[in-house]
Amino acid sequence: MRATVARIYLGDFVSTKRWFILAALLGAQLSGCANLPADYGRDDVAVLLKERGHEIAVGGDADARGRLLAELSGRPLTADDAVRFALVNNPALTAEYAKLGFAAADVYDAGRLSNPSLSASVLLTGATGFVDEPSFGLVQSFTSLLLLPARSRFAEGEFDRVKLLVGAATLNLAAETEAAHYRMVGALQTEGMRESVVRAAQASAELAQRFFEAGNLSRLELALERAAGSQARLDFLQAQADVSAARSRLNKLMGVSAQEGRWTVEERLSAPVADEDELSDLFTLAAASRLDLAAARRKVALFADALGVTRQFRYLGNVDLGVEHTRISEGARLTGPTLSLEIPLFNQGKGRVARSESQLAQAEAELRTLETGISNGIQRAFAEVASARARAEEYRQSLIPLREMIVTHTLEEVNFMLKGQFELLLAKQQEYDAYQGYLAAVRDYWLARVELSRQVGAPLPSQAAVDEFVLDAPVPATSGGAMGDMHDGGGMKDMNLPKEPADETQHGDHQ
Repeated sequence: MRATVARIYLGDFVSTKRWFILAALLGAQLSGCANLPADYGRDDVAVLLKERGHEIAVGGDADARGRLLAELSGRPLTADDAVRFALVNNPALTAEYAKLGFAAADVYDAGRLSNPSLSASVLLTGATGFVDEPSFGLVQSFTSLLLLPARSRFAEGEFDRVKLLVGAATLNLAAETEAAHYRMVGALQTEGMRESVVRAAQASAELAQRFFEAGNLSRLELALERAAGSQARLDFLQAQADVSAARSRLNKLMGVSAQEGRWTVEERLSAPVADEDELSDLFTLAAASRLDLAAARRKVALFADALGVTRQFRYLGNVDLGVEHTRISEGARLTGPTLSLEIPLFNQGKGRVARSESQLAQAEAELRTLETGISNGIQRAFAEVASARARAEEYRQSLIPLREMIVTHTLEEVNFMLKGQFELLLAKQQEYDAYQGYLAAVRDYWLARVELSRQVGAPLPSQAAVDEFVLDAPVPATSGGAMGDMHDGGGMKDMNLPKEPADETQHGDHQ
C-alpha cells in the first residue's frame, strides 16, 4: 500500500472472531448505561428528610406554594408553618436542589462511552497515470471502555453524596427558619412589655408634673421621672426595630418579599420542656442522623476507590482501537484494524497517583474535622440549653418574685414616708429588667435547642414534650407608674409564669 496513514496496521493478526468479541463487549457495556433519573433524585432526598421530621413537596410542584399559602392564611404562623413554607419557597434552597440535576447529568455521561472518531484523508499523486488514494478511519477509545465501570461507580457515588448534602442544606434552612421564628416571637414579647412600660412611664411623668406644679415634688425628682419616661421610649423604639429586623430575617428565609410579609405569629413562647435529653444519647443520634457526616464518609470511600483504580491503571494511557479503509490503484481496496497506544515513556502516572492520594488524605482530614466539630458543637449547644434553662428558672423562681416583693414593700415604705421616690423608681426599673431578662432567657433556651437539634441532625427526642404549656409575656400596669403607685396602690400585673408542676403529668398551670 502506497498510502501513508497515521495508524498502525495489524493486518491479519486480529481475526474476525476477535472483532465479534469486541463488538459484543461494547454492546454489553452500552446496554448497562445508566438512565437520567426522572426526578433528579428529589424523591430520595424527600425520604431522607421525612426520616428526620420534615415532609416537603417534591418534584418541583409549582402549586405547592399556593396550597400552603391558602392553608396558612387566616391563622398565626407557627414555627412548623414557617419551616414548611421556607422549604417550599426559599430560592436559595431551590438552587441547592439544582445541584441534583448536575450530579444526575454526570451519572448519565459517566455511563456512556465517548463517541467514536471518524477520519478521512486523500493522498494526491500529482502524476500522470496515477489516481488519488482516499482513506477513511473509525476509531473508538479502548481506555474509555475499560474505565467505564469505575467511572460509572464514582459518578453514582457522587450523586448519592450530593443528595446527602442537599438534604443537609435543607435541614440547615429548617433550623435557621425555626430560630428566626423564635427570635420574632421573643422580639414581639419584648415589644409588648416595653410598650406597657412606656404607658406606665408616661402616666407617671404626667402625674409627677402635676405634683411639681402643686409644689409637692422637687425639680430633681421631676427630672428623674421624665428621664425614666424618655429611657422607656428609647427602649420601646429599640424593641420595635428588633421586631422589624426579625420579621425581615424570617421573610428572607421563607422567600417572601416585604410586600407579601403580612403574616402574624403567636406572641408567646412555650415554656422549657420538663425533661431534657441525655448528652450521650445525642452523640449516638448524631452519628446516625447527620447527613453531611454521611456525605463526608461517602467522599472518603469514593476517593479510596478512585485511588485503587488509579494505581491499577497508572501505566495505561490513551488506547484507541479502530478500523481503516483505503482504496489504492487499479480499484483495489484495503480494510483493516488500527491501534493507537500511548507509550508510558516519560510519564508513568505517578502524578495521577499522588493526586489521588492527596484527595483521599484531604477527604479523611475533612471527615475528622467534621466529626470533631459535631461532637464539640453538640456539647456546646447542650451546655447553652442547660444555661438558658437555669437562667430562666432562676428568674422565675427567685429574682422576679423578689423584685415584685421589693417593689411592694418599697411602695409601702414610701407611703409611710420612710423612703423616697428614688428608691421606688430604682425598684421598679429593676423589676422591669427582671421581666426582660426572663423573656430573653426563655428565647435563648429555644434558640439553643434549635442549634442542638441542628448539631444532632434530627429532632430531639424531648421534642414531643413541647407545647405542654405556654408562657405569656409580662405586662406592667398603666395606671400611674411609679408616681401612681405611691398614691393609688397601682403596680405590676402578675406575670403569667408556669408554676412548678404538681405531679409528673401536669405542667400547664399559669399563675
